Amino acid sequence: MKNVISVQDLLASDFDTVIVAAPDMHGRLIGKRLAPKRLTEFAERGVAVSACTFGWDLPQDIGYQSAYAGWHTGWRDFLLIPDMSTLVNAAWLDGTAIVLADIVEEHDRSPVEITPRRILQRQVSALAERGLAAGVGTELEFHLYRESYDQLRQVGYHTRTPTTLIHSDYTVQQVNTWEPFFRRLRNVLDESGMNVEMSQGEWGLGQWEINLTYGDAQDMADRHVLFKLAVKDVAAQAGLSATFLPKPQADGVGSSGHIHLSLRDLAASGAAAQVMWSDTQPHHISNTMRQVMGGILETAPDLMAWYAPTINSYRRTNSGDFAGHGATWAIDNRTVSCRVLGTDPASMRVEWRVPGADINPYLAIAGLLAAVSDGIERDIDPGPERTGDAYQLKSATEQFPKHLGAAAERFTASEFIMRHFGPAVVEQYGSAAAWEWECFQQAVTDWELERYFENI
Repeated sequence: MKNVISVQDLLASDFDTVIVAAPDMHGRLIGKRLAPKRLTEFAERGVAVSACTFGWDLPQDIGYQSAYAGWHTGWRDFLLIPDMSTLVNAAWLDGTAIVLADIVEEHDRSPVEITPRRILQRQVSALAERGLAAGVGTELEFHLYRESYDQLRQVGYHTRTPTTLIHSDYTVQQVNTWEPFFRRLRNVLDESGMNVEMSQGEWGLGQWEINLTYGDAQDMADRHVLFKLAVKDVAAQAGLSATFLPKPQADGVGSSGHIHLSLRDLAASGAAAQVMWSDTQPHHISNTMRQVMGGILETAPDLMAWYAPTINSYRRTNSGDFAGHGATWAIDNRTVSCRVLGTDPASMRVEWRVPGADINPYLAIAGLLAAVSDGIERDIDPGPERTGDAYQLKSATEQFPKHLGAAAERFTASEFIMRHFGPAVVEQYGSAAAWEWECFQQAVTDWELERYFENI
């Protein structure tokens, strides 16, 4: 994180509010606000938050009961311990700073192992034990609409108007109309330490993309959740609404959350540290990079509950919306799941194209790092490179779950997930995914009413 504020600078500036926040199971930020003069005190004491935040679903309904969070626990508190290396100006909010936190048990200050930030930290450490570190970049698309969130809640989410009414992918003229909004957004993101690389209009109506610069795994996940918060807040301030729904309409293109990943040797420096690059192998793809892709592709079905965590995720992954296609890889080919990119050691990387914009970045990146470790440890081969249109390989799609119910079953039964994440994580996140699927199974959709109401 860049532009980190010291406590001294915080107290000497015009800040009157500090948000202490941590990511929940869905990647949303939970927490409390306090006065800057109290931050040092609560950095030591911790900020108490109810464990119900890990016991409810997206609309905050309590349904599934997990071992960690359920009625049987009495909904005890845990503590948010601010990570002062993440204290930054929330530049889109007047007089406000924000700091991300780790979650610990109130009684003994031990880490709560099921929390997303902790899950990622463990995988970063596991990779470091192999002498490796990952560079990560998440590539987020979102849709921006002309109505406010309040308006859409009142009249229904179907009655929304996209900010761009014609396809505007890479075009400059069409995007200029909305540049005042995006100029402010880019500026406040940069002031807040999120290190914006560039922005553009996308192909979907009302669809946009803003790229953040590459970083270490946890730093990238931290900036990802702050980015989403800022985008939604700045949209709301402008009377607009933004959504990171992967497929907001059936006849429109989906929004991705592609993850770029590189590996470096912690004991080396310069070009020699870039272990995905080979001076001698075809296309400069090292054996380590082949193992990485092999691990990612083989474990993807087990991790779909994290790569595609909502019902809507599968509207995108089952389409031709550049969401990958089964266990496929190729060099600079947007129809495959694992796309190889890079023209020199420093830029050599894989782009994992399956995840959508709804990912919890901590979980998706943690899953990817575990897959990398597994691929290297077991010397998994990714198979042959695919050429041409991978969507023509009909059999490839059979390898990935087609809906969240199947993904939840695969996650819960996975020996790989159990080995890398442990029983508490398996139970917590498997139960949550199964609950979300069960809620959907009980819902009566607009499609059913329109198709059957008069015709049956």
